[in-house]
Amino acid sequence: MLIDIHSKLRDDAVAELLGQSVFPDPERIEEAIRTYESGAGHELYGTEEEGAVVALAGFTMDDAGGLVIKHIAVRPDYRGKGYGRDLVLGLIELKHPRWIAAETDDEAVGFYRSIGFTIESLGEKYPGVERFKCTYDTTETED
Repeated sequence: MLIDIHSKLRDDAVAELLGQSVFPDPERIEEAIRTYESGAGHELYGTEEEGAVVALAGFTMDDAGGLVIKHIAVRPDYRGKGYGRDLVLGLIELKHPRWIAAETDDEAVGFYRSIGFTIESLGEKYPGVERFKCTYDTTETED
C-alpha cells in the first residue's frame, strides 16, 4: 500500500533511497529533498515495512494527465520482491494517469520493460552513459 512520505523527507532511509535514484552525491540528494519539500507539483510516495520506508517513487503530474517518474528506488534487501512494480501499479490506482514516463539508464531499463513500458533509446546523454525513455499508456489497460 502506498503512503505519502512527504513528512519523512528528512529520515535517513528516505535520503538513502533518493541517493539510489540520483548520482549519490550529498548535494544532489539534498537538492531532491528540497524539491519535494517545496511542493511545486512534486509528490513522493512510498512503501513501509515495520515502520521503515523500503521503497519510494517521486513524480510530477502534468495538465494532460501524464505522470512523470522523477525518482524510484527500492532498498537493496527488498529488490526482486515486487516492491517497484507495486509502486508503479499503486501510482496508477492512486493518480489515474493517462500515461507514465520515466528516463533511466541501462541498469533499470529491464525493470520498466518487465512492467510493460515501451523503451526508446535517447543515446548517450552523458559521455559513456546511454539513457532510455520509458513510457506506459494506461489507457490501453482500461476496460
